[in-house]
Parts: sequence; structure tokens; C-alpha cells
Amino acid sequence: MFQFRGTDENRPTLRYLETMVDFVNDDWTQADLDDEFPLGDGTAETETVVTCPHCGEMNEIALDPGSGEDQEYIEDCHVCCRPILMYVRYGRDGMADVEVYASDS
Repeated sequence: MFQFRGTDENRPTLRYLETMVDFVNDDWTQADLDDEFPLGDGTAETETVVTCPHCGEMNEIALDPGSGEDQEYIEDCHVCCRPILMYVRYGRDGMADVEVYASDS
């Protein structure tokens, strides 16, 4: 990588920067990799429809399988705009189990 630093007679001076790489676990074993990234067919649910616990309307939501096997987050209802607490759990088959609760936060 580089960045321009000033100019000298309409010619930029290049300053090279170190590549920013963080290898916390650069000594992973194959068993570590298998535990962290289990094998599967590569398909996982990326969207679902939930019922708002506040107003009862259906909401289509996007799911992010890359955020982990167990997820918890808040998303606003697309109809009444009130917060919905969502718990998402992915099974080994890539299917998502989504639970929704009314949230006051």
C-alpha cells in the first residue's frame, strides 16, 4: 500500500505503509480449523419471515450466517417501528431457528 505525501514539482512523493495483518492464531492446526469452520454443504438460510410481537405484522428479515452459530440482536419492525429482540441459532444443516420477543430497548 502507499499514500501520496505532498508534491514535488507536480510529482507526488510515495510513502509505503506496512500491510496491516493481525494473525493472532497463525499456528492453527487442522483440528482447530475444523472446529472453527465446520464442514457442510455451504448453504445456510439468509432470510426469513417473522411476526412482530408488538403489532402482529409479518416482517421479512435478512439473516447473516457468517456472524456465528448463535446470534442475538435487535431489529425494528418494518410496520410499527418498535424494537424486536431476535435470537438466531443455526443448525449444522444451515437451517436457522429464529425466536422473536418484544423489546423495550
